[in-house]
Amino acid sequence: MTSAKPERTWNVLFLCTGNSARSILAEALVNHWGAERFHASSAGSFPTGRVNPLALELLAKMKISAAGARSKSWDEFATPGGIEFDFVITVCDQAAGEVCPIWPGEPMTAHWGVEDPAAVEGSEAQRMLAFRDVFRALEHRIRIFMNLPLASLDRMRLQRKLDEIGGQ
Repeated sequence: MTSAKPERTWNVLFLCTGNSARSILAEALVNHWGAERFHASSAGSFPTGRVNPLALELLAKMKISAAGARSKSWDEFATPGGIEFDFVITVCDQAAGEVCPIWPGEPMTAHWGVEDPAAVEGSEAQRMLAFRDVFRALEHRIRIFMNLPLASLDRMRLQRKLDEIGGQ
């Protein structure tokens, strides 16, 4: 018996200012678990130009692919004819407060703020612990999100669910 192909793929964009840690982790998590049902991308308003090495190390330890991960500007996605996102989710407070570009399509938006693990100072073990904490918080939210009956929720109820997930 073969499994049925999902009826559609949901496109998700995760935003953070630097696009070096939190949004990279979220993108990798969705693409790891999303199979054919979800496709995630990430970007930043002021990208650092490099992915944080601890984010890459953590993803490797968790056996989650970071293939193609790079710090990039959200301008890459805010173009006519580009990917039409179903969801645009900010994962840092600064990006949530910025004026975002106009995205192709009519994506739903949410804010799922988590602390910046790249800002943590201390030993490498302390910094890695911060990355693991952020990873777990994002993992929890993303699993809830990916289990929502997206096709059967109207926009108002779906928006309420997205906002609730951000409060988790």
